[in-house]
Amino acid sequence: MIHGMVSNRSRIVGPRPIIWAAALLLLLVACKNEKATPAAASRPPTVTAMEIVTRDVPVAFEYIAQTQSSHLVNIQARVSGFLDQRRYTEGELVKEGQVLFQMDAKPFQVQLAQAQAALAKQNAALETSRQNLARTKPLVRQNALSKKDLDDATGQFQSAAAGVDQANAQVEAAKLDLSYTTIASPVTGISGSALQTDGTYISPQNSLLTTVAVLDPIWVNFNISENEMQRYRNQIAQGLLKSPEDKNYRVEIVLVDGSVFPHAGRMTFADPSYDTQTGTFRVRASVPNPDGILRPNQYVRARLTGAVRPQAILVPQRAVQQGSKGHFVWVVGADSKVTQRPVTVGSWLGDDWFIFEGLNGGERVAIDGTLMLQPGMTVSVAEAAPETQGKTAGQ
Repeated sequence: MIHGMVSNRSRIVGPRPIIWAAALLLLLVACKNEKATPAAASRPPTVTAMEIVTRDVPVAFEYIAQTQSSHLVNIQARVSGFLDQRRYTEGELVKEGQVLFQMDAKPFQVQLAQAQAALAKQNAALETSRQNLARTKPLVRQNALSKKDLDDATGQFQSAAAGVDQANAQVEAAKLDLSYTTIASPVTGISGSALQTDGTYISPQNSLLTTVAVLDPIWVNFNISENEMQRYRNQIAQGLLKSPEDKNYRVEIVLVDGSVFPHAGRMTFADPSYDTQTGTFRVRASVPNPDGILRPNQYVRARLTGAVRPQAILVPQRAVQQGSKGHFVWVVGADSKVTQRPVTVGSWLGDDWFIFEGLNGGERVAIDGTLMLQPGMTVSVAEAAPETQGKTAGQ
């Protein structure tokens, strides 16, 4: 019994030297780490920095826009009558002078014949009165007829002449009405659907037959808010933005798939007053559209180019941080110490941010490794890759 207890105690107590050895090893490692930690902490953090280079940077402004035909024509019948035939294909391009509709011309041919007959009758009456006046004049001189007879002959001649002029006008009106039975397009453009079918009686109440929209050039309309306009004016006054000469912006059209339309236009009209409902005013650009790719009422983006930010400063967006007092960057001094610098930011250009105030050319800005920085901290500086600095300069 005692021997069994001794054996069990020996099995329990036996491993203690191993446990003490492991504990001693951990203690030695901890002491070694405590000695190594101050040395590691003394190494300055590494940041990637870039030097600020000021350059003139072209900028563009984009707006949601909508296309509009530069000349939308309503094709209407000018006379009343039956519509005989539609002579164009709906939705296709029609040429100037191309016949679109033909109305029944027979009633108007009859009216023309009547007017011509009336003209012939008036010409005959004029000739009779002219001969009568020619006979009367010498008889009056011979006192064979009275002065009143001469006045009557003269009045009849003048009345017949006026009748001829009236008959001529009626003939011209009949010819004009007859010509209106053939309805042609006054412009080259895309045709609309036919609003009246063949055989319909056309009157002033249903005289609209279709529309033709000119596609080349095409207008592009967009709105600029009052706030945006004031901001642009302020930036121009402060020298932060330089508009093109004569404010002749080049207007590029960006399609829904992001591609740029091959033809650029120019601004041709700006509404003189603001819209009281939206606080914006409308601007129109005229864009060549020779292939008819752009169609009326199409949504696109209008990109205005030609403006320049002179001696602009650009830094990567990741270098700009947001604090309780606004935006700031970390500036690395010549002594490799960092300073927190508040900045005034502008718009974005790709992955970069325009800095309007707070930085100067030649200074170095930390762009990576800035999360643990504190003001006055000494850092180890690694220069940014050349392509990053070139991109940031707006190239």
